[in-house]
Amino acid sequence: MDWLQVTVLAIVQGLTEFLPVSSSGHLILVPRLVPAWDDQGLAFDVATHVGTLTAVVLYFRRELIAMTTEGITSLRTRQWTEHSKLGWWVLLGTVPVGLAGLAFRDVVGTQLRSPLVMATSLIIFGLVLGWADWTGRRRFDERGLGWRHVLFIGVAQAVALIPGTSRSGITITAGLLLGMTRESAARFSFLLSIPVTALAGGYEALLVLRSDEPADWSVMVMGAVLAGMAAYLCIHYFLAFIRRIGMQPFVGYRIVLGLVILWVFWGGGG
Repeated sequence: MDWLQVTVLAIVQGLTEFLPVSSSGHLILVPRLVPAWDDQGLAFDVATHVGTLTAVVLYFRRELIAMTTEGITSLRTRQWTEHSKLGWWVLLGTVPVGLAGLAFRDVVGTQLRSPLVMATSLIIFGLVLGWADWTGRRRFDERGLGWRHVLFIGVAQAVALIPGTSRSGITITAGLLLGMTRESAARFSFLLSIPVTALAGGYEALLVLRSDEPADWSVMVMGAVLAGMAAYLCIHYFLAFIRRIGMQPFVGYRIVLGLVILWVFWGGGG
């Protein structure tokens, strides 16, 4: 990989990991638009996951420390605080996607990984996001979540195994449908990404360690750093952006991206 490819792919991964626009849709389109670029390989994917995971952990470091310490304390005292409850909700919300990943891993990795599925998911779930944002009551934040709310969001996160859905997009959509504010739905979505990204990155790292393919450490380090920087800035400005403007610009972007993918793979792009 040359440095331009590393830079573009790392920044794309860092931004789309948390924007509700589907990272898989972008990563399938970029190589098609630049056919001279080789496949980035699994090791590079692991590096960018490390970068985005580091970014979200650093951004929410205070909340994560409180969630962890108060969550452990709650096991002894049997008393919940806002932070301890939120910590347990993040773990509960991860269960559906973990079970679905084990059950449907082969199907998702083969039969569903096609440009048609990605484009369709981008458009359909983009419209659902727009409808949820338009009609959402925005009555409570993440501190008002109950276990039924969390399971609903967790099941939605499992649906994001379908390429093109967008993990952040579908979980924010679920939160808005339940009546969460835009900002709180996004914050809870970002917190939910931590165990999911750690599990997915850990699994990919095991595959890399078992392979005989040599790793280019300079490329991996640069990819991790750029993806992390892009992800950190993305989280910060995304939360401020949706507070003022909402989700509709992302809905329009998803529809356009889905149509572009359809055109590139089946229309004028060959």
